[in-house]
Amino acid sequence: MSTLSLRLPDSLHRKIRELAEREDISINQYIATAVAEKTSALLTVAYLEDRAKNADPDLFGRLLRRVPDVPPLPGDEPHDTKDKIEADSHQVVQYPPSQLPWVLSSQ
Repeated sequence: MSTLSLRLPDSLHRKIRELAEREDISINQYIATAVAEKTSALLTVAYLEDRAKNADPDLFGRLLRRVPDVPPLPGDEPHDTKDKIEADSHQVVQYPPSQLPWVLSSQ
């Protein structure tokens, strides 16, 4: 376990104290948890970006085409329109729900 000296603005220190008391934990535990959560989020983004570099878009498209074309489950229905950014033109196109493409391809 390491010790870290930390300087905080008084207003932030007060808020942290209030939140830690509300959670019934020490300020130290509150800060350690907050740092762990932030670190986890940043490492997750880095991990996913690294994995995305190795992705096979063709394989992904083939897998998506295997998904059955069935109506969405209750609660999963699309909104009135969805925005789709056209890959080549970089323009936003409005699609009514009946015309939403299941698989977006670069063709």
